[in-house]
Amino acid sequence: MERGKDLTEGSSRSPGGGAGGDSPLSTTPSRYESQKRRDWNTFGQFLKNQRPPVPLPHCNSGHVLEFLRYLDQFGKTKVHLQGCIFFGQPEPPAPCTCPLRQAWGSLDALIGRLRAAYEENGGSQETNPFASGAIRVYLREFIHAIFLIQSMDQRLRLVVDGEDLFRAGKIPSSCFLCGNHQSKPTPHNYE
Repeated sequence: MERGKDLTEGSSRSPGGGAGGDSPLSTTPSRYESQKRRDWNTFGQFLKNQRPPVPLPHCNSGHVLEFLRYLDQFGKTKVHLQGCIFFGQPEPPAPCTCPLRQAWGSLDALIGRLRAAYEENGGSQETNPFASGAIRVYLREFIHAIFLIQSMDQRLRLVVDGEDLFRAGKIPSSCFLCGNHQSKPTPHNYE
């Protein structure tokens, strides 16, 4: 595991581009290849740690979804829930119990790498659990949920010092932030 981390942080030379004491036959994997190998090894370890252990040929989209949910605990993106007292605040003054999640782009890239690794390690394209409809639906719902949270968060930020800027007429009802789109957004005067 540490070895993979070292490779990712190392040189980004292209394969075959030796330098110094490297022989022409040795290759340094690209950052993408190193990350893909590390992700594949992590997923394999996840399957082995299941009770009972899951052999790779029996892996399905359910196992992939469990893996994605497992990875959320290592996320760095704070997602404030609707009931949180800091929901709508860009920089909360104190910590809260809202979960940390993986960023959508990270999950999307991870699925792409694991999809490729599955096929490179002997899996068929037709049975690739990383390419299943369930995974696409999960990613679509994930980004939709994040979008909804961000939209509500933006609306809440428009309430300043207890004054609703929409009701006060300081933001027109045809504002691009509230979903009533115009061909050209009107500049807003918040003062």
